[in-house]
Amino acid sequence: MSARLAVDIGGTFTDLALENGARRWTTKVLTTQAAPEQGVMEGVRAILAEAGLAPSDLSIVIHGTTLATNALIERKGAKTALITTEGFRDVLALGNEARFDQYDLQIVLPEPLVPRRLRLPVGERLDNEGHALRPLDEAGLRALVPTLKAEGVEAIAIGFLHAFVNPAHERRAREILAEELSDVPISLSSEVSPEMREWERFSTTVANAYVQPLMSRYLTRLESGLRELGITAPLFMMLSGGGLTTVETACRFPIRLVESGPAGGAIFAATIARECGIADVLSYDMGGTTAKVCLIDDYRPQTSRTFEVARVGRFRKGSGLPLRIPVLEMVEIGAGGGSIAHVDALGRIAVGPESAGADPGPACYGRGGDKPAVTDANLVLGRYDPTHFAGGKLALHPEAARQALVEHVGDRLGLDPPMAALGVVEMVDENMANAARVHAIESGKNLEGRTLIAFGGGGPVHAYRVAEKIGIRRVLVPSGAGVGSAIGFLRAPVAYEVVKSLYQRFASFDLAAVNALLCEMQAEAAAIVSLGAAGQATEEHRLGYMRYVGQGHEIAVPIPARVLTETDVAAIRAEYDRLYAAFYDRPVPGSDVEILSFAVTVATVPQPVAATKAAPARATAAPARSQAVRDTTTGSVSEWAIYDRASLTPGVTLDGPAIVAEDETSTLVGPGWRAEIDGFGYIRLSQG
Repeated sequence: MSARLAVDIGGTFTDLALENGARRWTTKVLTTQAAPEQGVMEGVRAILAEAGLAPSDLSIVIHGTTLATNALIERKGAKTALITTEGFRDVLALGNEARFDQYDLQIVLPEPLVPRRLRLPVGERLDNEGHALRPLDEAGLRALVPTLKAEGVEAIAIGFLHAFVNPAHERRAREILAEELSDVPISLSSEVSPEMREWERFSTTVANAYVQPLMSRYLTRLESGLRELGITAPLFMMLSGGGLTTVETACRFPIRLVESGPAGGAIFAATIARECGIADVLSYDMGGTTAKVCLIDDYRPQTSRTFEVARVGRFRKGSGLPLRIPVLEMVEIGAGGGSIAHVDALGRIAVGPESAGADPGPACYGRGGDKPAVTDANLVLGRYDPTHFAGGKLALHPEAARQALVEHVGDRLGLDPPMAALGVVEMVDENMANAARVHAIESGKNLEGRTLIAFGGGGPVHAYRVAEKIGIRRVLVPSGAGVGSAIGFLRAPVAYEVVKSLYQRFASFDLAAVNALLCEMQAEAAAIVSLGAAGQATEEHRLGYMRYVGQGHEIAVPIPARVLTETDVAAIRAEYDRLYAAFYDRPVPGSDVEILSFAVTVATVPQPVAATKAAPARATAAPARSQAVRDTTTGSVSEWAIYDRASLTPGVTLDGPAIVAEDETSTLVGPGWRAEIDGFGYIRLSQG
């Protein structure tokens, strides 16, 4: 049992990657939206048959899904109630009173997941140090049970003031409610997000409760389906923070899965970057429904503890529901192959965020879709061969694509189908380029000098043009790019991060309290990791989130992973000043520093990356065929050479315009670009 299987469910395709020793097999199947596990079973059977392996040969199955994210975006989660401290039932609606658009008098803010009638107060109060100012009103809590039953509540979130310091009241409330509502899952803020800031903590806990029944049912069905196939290997879930965890942990904290698929993509890109010795990278993952970009520096993706989901304003920070969970930081936009194009009220071509998904899919799929998607536009431009798409498994219908473009774009703007398609593709490329620019600016980073690593079904198709728009001159397309996120799952460590708040100032640092908290956090994280580590060696990383007193934002500062001493405290304070100066040019002399939260991550030690391979002497290859392609820069049509990627050996170089085709994706080599196959078999594009 040495074979390892990864499954990534996207909005349009379900990607699978199977590795057995040095060999790898990959495949794509259409996602079955109504019952995602059915698509998984179909893909598992297909890839095992292709590899000639039995279900019992698998040693591990790793899974990531957008199911939790989609439930939050589409508001299709469980009917949820929030039990909270008396006087704080409106925290979810008030937020932090910020407006993502100061000048919009008709601003629409995201509606809380729990309506006011189900935000139920109960008498209790803790102070900021966790001392009980008012005991929990147990009788009042029991009196809420009839309301919860009458409303048919399917999940409960409990969020009390200052419960992150002392969880006693929340735990007692769970015990009482469980007596009468034993079949209703209950999420505690002190377990889901034990950090200060009530709005973010309550929002995260409510979101966890909201998706918990859905995810538990799905994971139960998935496990059952895998067992029926004869798979006895353990099932692990990909976390938004880039680690793997057990199904049991995922069922308790499903909110940590919201970015599991994109996280796998970022890990895939970081692994490729380390293999190739490219320290500074822009990861670009374009699938059927969304596109994701992530900055990678020194082979590590950017991380964050905050994330927004279901934004009501596209690209508008602060317009979504806040989640306080460990995530790999990236920007995600509705710009995938299935993103639907239309003409807006101002007569402009707009693309997304609505997606055709897998059912009915783009018009060219011939499955009943009649709206033009990005895939339709690429087909009309000549970028896809309708008989070879997805390795010939899915025949495309060019006339249906042309008709959809004419009806929804061309007729309104006076454009023929090819020019309408050109406008759609240019618009989606500009949307992705703009998202990358904004993300870099918000992160205080430059894009110049980076290499763009492109993957996903659509990433290599659009990569060269996006790179041109943002000023990047090098693009790398690794092997297996079409299912990059799934391959990333196979590279992820078994890991878990615990974040807790313990307010400290360096002027009055309580060394004993901090050491006790960090030891407790390490034990909690290690216990979860041990369930899946299978005896592998582990490593520990600690961070403190600090700021000068009176400031509003924190900086993550590394902390030694051992019992701290007074000498360590002075060194940590000095490191904060150094990092602050790196961010903001200079420290603030004479100002004390406060610590709001601590984070402890325990992870299995990553496997060593293969050494960089030098490409052999340059060689040439003959194209398999050619096809007419319309260039989106000039609008002119010319014959582009088509190469079969499987036939290109290391050292082969070819000049654009050309297309390198494979089963899961195609790499476009634009005019003025050159492609070279390196020692790993990766495609390296360079401009000029």
